[in-house]
Amino acid sequence: MAYYISPKFLDKLAVHITKNFLNLPGVRVPLILGIHGRKGEGKSFQCELVFERMGIEAIHISGGELESPDAGDPARLLRLRYREAAELIKVRGKMVALMINDLDAGAGRFDEGTQYTVNTQLVNATLMNIADNPTNVQLPGSYDSTPLNRVPIIVTGNDFSTLYAPLIRDGRMEKFYWEPNREDKIGIVGGIFSEDGLSPREIEQFVDTFLNQSIDFFSALRARIYDEQIRQFIHEVGFDKVSSRVVNSVEGPPVFKKPNFSLSRLIEFGNLMAQEQQRIQDLRLVQEYNVLRRFSNHDVPKVTVSPQVIKEEVKAAKPEVVKSNYGNGNGQVYNNKLDSETVEQVRQILAQGYRLGMEFVDERRFRINSWQSCASGIVGESEAIAAVESCLAEHNGEYVRLVGIEPKGKKRMVEKIIHRPNK
Repeated sequence: MAYYISPKFLDKLAVHITKNFLNLPGVRVPLILGIHGRKGEGKSFQCELVFERMGIEAIHISGGELESPDAGDPARLLRLRYREAAELIKVRGKMVALMINDLDAGAGRFDEGTQYTVNTQLVNATLMNIADNPTNVQLPGSYDSTPLNRVPIIVTGNDFSTLYAPLIRDGRMEKFYWEPNREDKIGIVGGIFSEDGLSPREIEQFVDTFLNQSIDFFSALRARIYDEQIRQFIHEVGFDKVSSRVVNSVEGPPVFKKPNFSLSRLIEFGNLMAQEQQRIQDLRLVQEYNVLRRFSNHDVPKVTVSPQVIKEEVKAAKPEVVKSNYGNGNGQVYNNKLDSETVEQVRQILAQGYRLGMEFVDERRFRINSWQSCASGIVGESEAIAAVESCLAEHNGEYVRLVGIEPKGKKRMVEKIIHRPNK
């Protein structure tokens, strides 16, 4: 296939990589280039095309390798791969880059339910150290004073705001937001369907029909066109004989004729795929399951009382315990057995527009600050009260805290311990 490389993508990577191999007096060049953007827009694939175009060899690390049951392993892997890339530059006399795919998936913190482990801290710290000292990267337990070749690091991800802020600061990481425009999409899709006989005008019409879709949508659509032939092949061979016919057959692999890639057919399949995407967005079953889980231990009475009555009840109650069976006046109901201070803290968090989360931890993990989530993303007062009661009931012998999350930036704004285990 005649794959398309975006000119602005090629320019950005070429400048960053070349600049890291030059000796510019008095200039501090960021070692890391962070390429971020929507899912499925071909960030990693565009990088591979640029590497091939420039004759650059890449050493790869996946975001999934940045966690391990053994503390320190991912940080050591980063140092090992970096030194390997530096050695390749010396031995082969050519440009080499270290490529980390989906960095935010391995080292980012998306919400209060994402664990921040020792390895996450070490990965962030190691990348910061390498960015600050790119010619002096040592392995644990050994020291080599010989300066290394500088190796540019390319990282990809969807949301770099989830990463440790000092890592992505200017000077360490240069940021590049990749969002292909219409011309880029026409070029990329034209490359994907270059062998299928579509005219440039049909490619434009095809892209315009699904202009809001990501690049991987068009690639997946092309693969789906073959489904009918494969389905027919399975029925002809028989379900019980497909395995031996495809995997271990003396007849060789099956051959399929080129399917119909007409524009109308592509649009038909594209609409089906778009409907499947929309169905997932409409269902959102995880929200229903989480609500059921939060309320599973509560029998909620259907009583509605005005907010003024609730306020008077709270004032009249004893400070240590507030027992009421009232709602919040908006048809929402809760059965509250919390102390007045906790109730007020919950209300204050929600009143500031934050989403409420709950976390718990035992004595041992409390010392290393390794909290676990028992509820997250709560915006309603009655739901919040019920979630707090449930979490306190389930984790009576552990530390429990409230977390206030700013929804737009997904930053923790409040962390308040409301329960400690009895000594």
